[in-house]
Amino acid sequence: MRAPLSILFADDRLLVVDKPAGLLTVGGPADGPSLESRLAEQGERALAAHRLDRDVSGLVLCARDKPMFALLEDLFRERKLRKLYWALALGRPEPAAGQWKYALLEERGMARVSAIGKPSLSIYRTLASHALASELEIDLVTGRYNQIRVHAAHAGHPLVGERKYARGKDDPFRAPRLALHAWKLEFAHPLDGAPRRVEAPLPAALERLRAAASAQQARKPRGSEP
Repeated sequence: MRAPLSILFADDRLLVVDKPAGLLTVGGPADGPSLESRLAEQGERALAAHRLDRDVSGLVLCARDKPMFALLEDLFRERKLRKLYWALALGRPEPAAGQWKYALLEERGMARVSAIGKPSLSIYRTLASHALASELEIDLVTGRYNQIRVHAAHAGHPLVGERKYARGKDDPFRAPRLALHAWKLEFAHPLDGAPRRVEAPLPAALERLRAAASAQQARKPRGSEP
């Protein structure tokens, strides 16, 4: 029997769920299980107000009914909530904190930087620098298709575990999954305006990648004294 999905916040109108990597957020019967169908199995009626890529884990905000779904859509449309992601990216972005402001064009299941694309903005800051990779916190200002993945790759720092947009760069960690996790969500409740802040801990697979990156930093250069 499958383990139930972790619900990190819930009231009678909305809930915030920790989606595991490998699971679609929304899908039809032919697509296999989805976040919505798994929640239904748990007896939870939920309509996802936004989507995470199948390969991405972390927080998804859901409504319990259609009127609340419309209110949550307004929050996203008006950018009145904050979505923060943890990522492990190859190399060291320079500067250590800044913006990736590349217009994105979606076509045939892919996204790419294009002058005729939609304006897109990701704000990043470096949490830790290691020998081969950097831990980043990314504030997703706009929510284009595969935005963080394409922005990071275009900046020369594809995410660890990236296969779709790696641009030919090898993954020294041979990661079993994409190192991207939606870990913080901040919003005002649409009904009472009360501030809500939800955080999802890193999954075990990402904790292992983080430890592997840190261990690379700790290794001494060949030939150094013991």
